[in-house]
Amino acid sequence: MKLFHFSSESNIEIFRPRVKHNRKDMPPVVWAIDQEHEFTFYFPRECPRIVITRSDDMSDEDLTRFFGVSSANKIVTVETHWYKAINEGTIYKYTLPGDSFKLFAKTAGYYISEETIIPEEMQPLDHLLDRLMDMNIEVRFTPSLHPLRDAILRSSIQDFGIHRFENAR
Repeated sequence: MKLFHFSSESNIEIFRPRVKHNRKDMPPVVWAIDQEHEFTFYFPRECPRIVITRSDDMSDEDLTRFFGVSSANKIVTVETHWYKAINEGTIYKYTLPGDSFKLFAKTAGYYISEETIIPEEMQPLDHLLDRLMDMNIEVRFTPSLHPLRDAILRSSIQDFGIHRFENAR
């Protein structure tokens, strides 16, 4: 199984386990993501974003409210002021050997390893919005993520991700 780690750094030779900023209750680990969910990291590291995925367990009201007339199964919403950084930025995709990783969160595609990891390869990724659209992922921009987050938390949506929300305006 191939897993990935995304970074703004292009020169990582070794991934050492560390405590994540928002998971201080966990031991040091190396984080990775599977291919199905890698698109959630096609953004600058500090960019707050919300990802929702259409599912059969959503109420009809929420399906209409959040997906409306969209045919996309996945929607990523980011704050408007991040547009230029996303559109012009480059991130680095590291391919990691999957043998020491254990599934941490199936819905998000997160895996963790307590071992030091040497990446197999690194690939720069640019034109991030084009990549997302090529995957039939709808990208939305809004001045503030707060109303959307509040609405999702009061909805029937079960498959969602709220990333780097501490950076939201």
